[in-house]
Amino acid sequence: MIKIDRAVIVEGKYDKIKLSSLIDAVIIETEGFGIFKDRQKQKLIRALAEKNGIIVMTDSDSAGFVIRSFLSSIVSPDRITHVYIPDILGKEKRKDSPSKEGKLGVEGMSAEIISDALKKAGITSTSINEPAAKVTKTDFYNDSISGKSNSLKRRKALLKRLDLPENLSANGLLKIINAYMTYDDYKRAVDEINSEEKL
Repeated sequence: MIKIDRAVIVEGKYDKIKLSSLIDAVIIETEGFGIFKDRQKQKLIRALAEKNGIIVMTDSDSAGFVIRSFLSSIVSPDRITHVYIPDILGKEKRKDSPSKEGKLGVEGMSAEIISDALKKAGITSTSINEPAAKVTKTDFYNDSISGKSNSLKRRKALLKRLDLPENLSANGLLKIINAYMTYDDYKRAVDEINSEEKL
């Protein structure tokens, strides 16, 4: 498992599933061209880029390069590392036919090829500077962010307060919080939600 301290941006959920088995990092999907209109996700990607930088790993077809180009237009170039997978013809096992250009995407690459692509881009396992305390699922439960009857409402309030996409799951939110906030920042946000509820 390669531990990476930067968020990795991929096109879709199958790319994310593939990378999740190989790397320990926050992985964000663009949902293909969906990123072009998703202002909240753009804002999230910019925030993650400002914190530690981002890694972009899209497919090697023309659509992948359009998405790369878009991300390069919304994030400062010095905050992006581009990882390129090779052109390999074929089709992913789950698909009935090859893609339009007949190339394998990120999900179709072997672990060795992905690892090699990361190395070529200068990405190796990093020692992540862990904050003094990490936010855990237990914190979420104790703060009624997950697992309780009012959790959905409180989670939405927290997402709004942190200016994050409203459709993030509890697990997704936990990863994002630990990627770019301290434990104290999280507790302050929860305290602010508690104060608002009392008004």
